[in-house]
Amino acid sequence: MTKRLIPKETIGRLFSYLRALFCLVEKGVETVSSRELADACGLKPSTVRKDFSYFGEFGTRGVGYNVDQLVGAIRGILNLDTPTRAALVGVGNIGRALLAYGGFAEQGFHIALAFDNDPRKIGRTIKGVTVEDAADLEQRIKEEGIRLGIVAVEVSEAPGVARRMARAGVKALLSFAPCDLNMPDTVQIACVDLAMELARLVYHL
Repeated sequence: MTKRLIPKETIGRLFSYLRALFCLVEKGVETVSSRELADACGLKPSTVRKDFSYFGEFGTRGVGYNVDQLVGAIRGILNLDTPTRAALVGVGNIGRALLAYGGFAEQGFHIALAFDNDPRKIGRTIKGVTVEDAADLEQRIKEEGIRLGIVAVEVSEAPGVARRMARAGVKALLSFAPCDLNMPDTVQIACVDLAMELARLVYHL
């Protein structure tokens, strides 16, 4: 069955299942029932079973799902079983934290390139990645065939950086700049506004 026949809501929930399963792996849990997985994701067990039914039989009736096998199956469905290389632009506080974070590798991601326009940062190596001059951004992204980009620059610089990355061949962008990047429809964008998320939490205090 091809992905286009599967509801978008189901694909969206697969990411929630995967997040919950990663937590179970960390705890050393080997099997999980549809009810336990549903509770972890705030869903009904019937929703979990229906979602998985689109992709075949994963579990054993009366036993549940093998956590490791289910992680592997969902990663395959979401195309996360093949390592994806990314380019990061902006090696400030957020950029350095992303380069230092070890969890990406476990989930199939690797920041292969990092760029900045600050001469004091260019040439530094962080977790095996050498910071390059942002002036060479387009050339290097094309050379390395990078299709995933991360924008961690100042808000005023983000739209320009995003356009440069798109012209270089990047097809998906994660931006930490809370602004409209005005990207073409061919480029998928996810924006993370840390200040707004904190404000949302403050509202609920």
